[in-house]
Amino acid sequence: MDSLFDPPAGAWQPVSVKLRTLHRLMLVLWITIPAVIACVAVALLLQWWWLVALIAVAAVAGIVWGWLWAARNQAAWGFAENAEDLWVRHGVAWRRIVAVPYGRVQYVDVTAGPIERSYGIAKVSLHTASSNTSAVIPGVTADDAVRLRDRLTELGKTRGSGI
Repeated sequence: MDSLFDPPAGAWQPVSVKLRTLHRLMLVLWITIPAVIACVAVALLLQWWWLVALIAVAAVAGIVWGWLWAARNQAAWGFAENAEDLWVRHGVAWRRIVAVPYGRVQYVDVTAGPIERSYGIAKVSLHTASSNTSAVIPGVTADDAVRLRDRLTELGKTRGSGI
């Protein structure tokens, strides 16, 4: 069954480990800030210490789960290039592979928010005429994003696509 998700040729190129760090940072912020606000509100307004403890335990459990999830999620992302297609894989429980023929690429989109830029990573999106064959590769290093953008744009031009 694992051969179903083998790369078409060579090996999968992993995304940057900085994606894992970014996911962990965002997770800690998104869980800690609401949990602290909820704990302070419950402590000041209701003084139900058991509820404060319950919120704190739930927040810690969420952070531990998310910490482990971020590592597995980052490891599941990968891409591979061959002569005709770009292959993208992702997913831990539900794996998915998308093969995008270079000739079908309409345009290539590279995006990076302020936090992604501070980590030196970007997201490369390939758009085709069909939304089902579009592909997104998050956590690509800036150098790989530039290389992918230039290569995919050039291959799209030579293969008769809309680029």
